[in-house]
Amino acid sequence: MAWRLAVRDDPADTDREAILAPLRAYNRAQAGDARVRPVAIVVEDEAGAVAGGLWGRIGYGWLFIELLVVPEAARGAGLGRQLMARAEAMARDAECAGIWLDTFEFQARGFYEKLGFSLFGTLDDYPAGHHRYFLMKRLDGASTD
Repeated sequence: MAWRLAVRDDPADTDREAILAPLRAYNRAQAGDARVRPVAIVVEDEAGAVAGGLWGRIGYGWLFIELLVVPEAARGAGLGRQLMARAEAMARDAECAGIWLDTFEFQARGFYEKLGFSLFGTLDDYPAGHHRYFLMKRLDGASTD
């Protein structure tokens, strides 16, 4: 069979799914079914509109927090801590080994570290002149060393 590369200027969801399907099959064969499920905790304003919150997914026994946004007007009032506590409770209920996330240096690394997260990776110059940090918190008592 002859293979060729095709660059998609406007890739479709079907392209992503076509790439993802064999990767999922391989991962499943190596590590079992991830049983990925989304996690969402929304912050609503007085009118019931979503103004922020937490979005993530549980898979392979870990909660990955993809997004965390506290409405600017609510910052400093403990809402971020409440969101993280609720997420941790959900992870514990799902018997997750831990939680991991990433954040930029101009965002909330210190906030997460105060909650018991530890640094496990750094990507320099992403974006240029800044760092992206990868943090984790074990919930199963295993060492982070």
